[in-house]
Amino acid sequence: MKSQLIAAAVGSEVAKYLTLGAYILVLALIAIIKKVKKNSIDEFLLANRNMNGWLSAFAYGATYFSAVVFVGFGGKFGWSWGLAATWVGITNAVLGTLVAWLVLADRTRMISRNLDTKTMPDFLAKRFGDKKLKIAGSLVIFIFLVPYSASVYQGLGAIFELTFGLDFIWCVLILAGITAVYLFFGGYLASSIADFFQGLIMVFGTITMIMFLLKSPEVNWGEGLSALFSSEKFGLFPPAGDNLITSPLFNWIIIIMLTSFGIWALPQSIHKFYAIKDRAAIKKGLIISTVFSFVVGGGAYFTGSLVTRFVSPAEFTGFDSLVPTMINEALPGALLGLVVVLLLSASISTLAALSLTSASTVSVDFYKAFVRKNASDKETSILMRVLCIVFVAVSAILAYFRIDAIVTMMSLSWGLIAGCFMGPYVLGLYSKRVTAAAAWSSIIGSVVLTIGLIALFGFLYPEPNFSGAVAVIKGGIGKSPIIGVSSMIFSLLITIVVSLFTKPPKQELIDRAFNGIGKAKAAAAESAE
Repeated sequence: MKSQLIAAAVGSEVAKYLTLGAYILVLALIAIIKKVKKNSIDEFLLANRNMNGWLSAFAYGATYFSAVVFVGFGGKFGWSWGLAATWVGITNAVLGTLVAWLVLADRTRMISRNLDTKTMPDFLAKRFGDKKLKIAGSLVIFIFLVPYSASVYQGLGAIFELTFGLDFIWCVLILAGITAVYLFFGGYLASSIADFFQGLIMVFGTITMIMFLLKSPEVNWGEGLSALFSSEKFGLFPPAGDNLITSPLFNWIIIIMLTSFGIWALPQSIHKFYAIKDRAAIKKGLIISTVFSFVVGGGAYFTGSLVTRFVSPAEFTGFDSLVPTMINEALPGALLGLVVVLLLSASISTLAALSLTSASTVSVDFYKAFVRKNASDKETSILMRVLCIVFVAVSAILAYFRIDAIVTMMSLSWGLIAGCFMGPYVLGLYSKRVTAAAAWSSIIGSVVLTIGLIALFGFLYPEPNFSGAVAVIKGGIGKSPIIGVSSMIFSLLITIVVSLFTKPPKQELIDRAFNGIGKAKAAAAESAE
């Protein structure tokens, strides 16, 4: 009997390493096979704007959901709200994917081609006729994507360390190496093909994990779900509570708004619309991406809602440990390798998108636009590849030091970046009246508003385990979802107000940006008839 247990344990360990090895091998092969042959910016960054619906859909979805959604958000909100947390994933699929593609994809594709824009700062500068917007946009993206990326490495590295027993430094180096290799050689095309492969793992892994959790003794199919619904703490929706700011229902709405609408203005996600081939690819991508988001996003929060069936309040040691504890108890050893690869796939795809976005803003929007205006495509493309590695390295180094501020800053990154760009980008796709002054007001105002709200909430709700300025800062950052949503709403309002009272862009620029959009709309109407 003892020998059988030892053999089973060894078999599980071998299965985990074989699964991980196969995953790394496939990514390496993708990078080699799809190596960029020309040093063209469009080829490396946009795959020559020739991406089909399947690749674009999986690239969007894989960038949207990282291990943070499964382990951090899923575990935390599942513990706090029970099955009501699943609504977050469902609204992410409907509002953050389906509606986002309907509202943004085609206009982004057309205007970005009309103006030959390759990045979000480039889009703002050319759409509103102010080159200095490139610098402002680049600073926001680079400053706030680095800690975002570092915290994803840090969280995933800890899970990797726990599962495979390697030192944290080796875990981070492996993750950084995987990301850097296929980005350096293959650019966006290789990244998108890798996202497709990783997306398939995410879909299969999520469904498999849900099935094993549902049939576990702790859940026993419907019994555990019925117990969650019938408990006083959990239900279909969170309770209202007495205080608005601390109300579970209010914070549930805030999280839905942040995660469903924040994606609308994140440069690493919008980048997918620049590269998509045509309207037919958009229609296909819309459906595929929505199904993907429903399975993966909805599945992430649904699995998180089950954590209370596996961890009692007396055993609670922190939100980030809830999901790992649950899957270790519910899943057989051989399947843990698949789940780790699922979390790796979700995170590596996000990290690749963050790296490519940050590298492109520095090389295209800063270096080529201001430092060396006559830089060739070859020079800029090589710089972009090198900066991808630099960005990965800096993020990995910050992750290694496990700085608490980096982890907490990640929750601010989503809302602040979305707040800076929400108004100018989304409204700029539809209204010809949006001005450069409005774009500046949104970017500067969102940063100032974020800092101000951190201070305000910090004084009102200081972190009890600390004192002085640290307690205020930690308390303020702890309210980052509310701050992020406030920044997004502010961006939309300030963009409208300032645009009404400032000089609009030149008509020549407007005509070039919106060229063909009316015709495309009319053609679509005739086709529908």
